[in-house]
Amino acid sequence: MRTAFGQQFDVPDGYLNTAAIGIPSVAVGEAVAYAVRDWRAGTGLPTDFDASVSVARAAFGELVGVGADRVVIGSATSGLVGLVAASLPDGARVLVASGDFTSVSFPFAAQAGRGVSVVEVELEELGERAAEYDLVAVSVVQSADGRIVDLDALRAAQTAGTQVLLDATQSLGWFEADLGWADVVVGSSYKWLFSPRGAAWMAVSPALELVPHLAGWYAGEDPWSSIYGLPLRLAPDARALDISPAWLCHLGAAVALPWLAGLDRAGVHAHCTKLADALRAGLGMEPAGSAIVSVHRPDAVERLAAAGVVASARAGAARLSFHLYNTEDDVARALAALS
Repeated sequence: MRTAFGQQFDVPDGYLNTAAIGIPSVAVGEAVAYAVRDWRAGTGLPTDFDASVSVARAAFGELVGVGADRVVIGSATSGLVGLVAASLPDGARVLVASGDFTSVSFPFAAQAGRGVSVVEVELEELGERAAEYDLVAVSVVQSADGRIVDLDALRAAQTAGTQVLLDATQSLGWFEADLGWADVVVGSSYKWLFSPRGAAWMAVSPALELVPHLAGWYAGEDPWSSIYGLPLRLAPDARALDISPAWLCHLGAAVALPWLAGLDRAGVHAHCTKLADALRAGLGMEPAGSAIVSVHRPDAVERLAAAGVVASARAGAARLSFHLYNTEDDVARALAALS
């Protein structure tokens, strides 16, 4: 058992795989377990989850820097990005980063039949090229290797008329940055946000015109009175884009996200990047200020696994990631395995 930032975690020694799946706190795990118990006993009611959905929605907004009225709920990053892609005008031009996670790029590429074009450039070129396009879509932190996009350059392109979509799935929860200015910020639950897989959120600018292609009962102004029949009666804010929530996922998120939003974010950021940069230093690499480390060494994944270090194989390298429950002992274990 580890204690980190006031919460307890059952995370095992050497767990450096949050970029793939985060380990929930004991409080989050118990909340979900209690809900499963109620489900098995038939004592849980659908309306019991409404408060959790609202709490998690507001906390995501707080993490991003927007009000709850601007936050859409979904189940995965790609589905929410797909709403944006499907709402683009015919012939729109989209810029993405080469090698970015495909949940960011595929939804736009799928619109090719409408003349939507997608161009890939290196991450380092994205900011200087962004103003040439209608929309730029990119992960704040790259999944494969932890590189961080130049947010200032993207913000400058936005002032020139380019819409900016940020995928914060690999950054929100550890990376301290103002993202509320972006036209769209999307993020999934199950990595750095300590919540069950199956929930995602999207903060949208009020000026952005999105079509509620997935409109269902939960997108209604009053969901429990819009479950039957026409006419269309959608919520007046971002909730009009909601899909029906995966209840247990949002229940866990309602415990995890408010806690994360209340932490000293600079302290969390410093903790995670200090550990990651310590690993880089031990391997003779330059500091990067990212919580994700990509190690290109023969047999790195196998060496780490043999030493009890849980990491991922991504883009031909071993990917290690450090969150607030990790310690210097985890760094030492990884360095011993790779030396």
